[in-house]
Amino acid sequence: MSLMLKLSSTLLLSVSLMAATDAEVVTFLKKGIGNNPNITNLQIEVSGKKNLPTMSGWQAYFMSIEADVKQGGETRHINQNGTYFVSGSVIAPELINLKTGERYNDTVAPDFNNAFYTKSNRISGESDATYKVAIFSDPLCPFCRRYVPDAISYMAKYPKTFALYYYHFPLSGLHPAAVTLTKAAIAAEEEGVDNTVLRLYKVDINPNEKDDQKILNAFNKTFGTKIGINDIRRSSVMKQFDYDQKVAQSMMVVGTPTVFFNGQKDASKNKYKEIKVK
Repeated sequence: MSLMLKLSSTLLLSVSLMAATDAEVVTFLKKGIGNNPNITNLQIEVSGKKNLPTMSGWQAYFMSIEADVKQGGETRHINQNGTYFVSGSVIAPELINLKTGERYNDTVAPDFNNAFYTKSNRISGESDATYKVAIFSDPLCPFCRRYVPDAISYMAKYPKTFALYYYHFPLSGLHPAAVTLTKAAIAAEEEGVDNTVLRLYKVDINPNEKDDQKILNAFNKTFGTKIGINDIRRSSVMKQFDYDQKVAQSMMVVGTPTVFFNGQKDASKNKYKEIKVK
């Protein structure tokens, strides 16, 4: 969990609101989070809302939170999203269905924005395929390394059925090496290297490695390329990298792999397997 959400969750263990309008939700959060003396220049907006069909009367509020946060002797600028749940006069940072055990923080997300289905992110399938699947992944995430290659290989067999869109989302705090690997893959793709995403999951490198050259050596060994430091710093590479992070933030992605199937978050990550293909 990010720093800002930790702070807000601590403040919102038990709260109530009178007539929960959007403005009052924002005001309440600003008051609660803003009481922390280490937080300044706080800005909070409602970026979207969604009804919970299995929890009558509850809505998920998707919030955009921006602030300067003092940690030790440094001040960091935080720009992130958070999800809160509102029903009548009650707001909560977490919601769990007692009957099913579903944790809505894990399963509820905004509908996927059609504008994010870009040509540069489509790695297989036809743009007008029956189903659109979006995957956010870190190539050094252990689960991703088991799941993503199989998912990509399967859906690529059915280009009229599945249009597969991929968004690089390296978890820098857990796997520092993934950031450089991701940029190297983007650079290689720009140079015409085929199947860069699929092959990315075969690179053998310590996830904690921070030496860019060592990471690139491992990448080039796998790909047979000569991607260098200057290549991963190209403006076009950084533009695509930053775009993927922006999309992930907009879609409330915090872990990997995160999958959207036809615009809806797929907590099972396997809805594509339920589709009958010829």
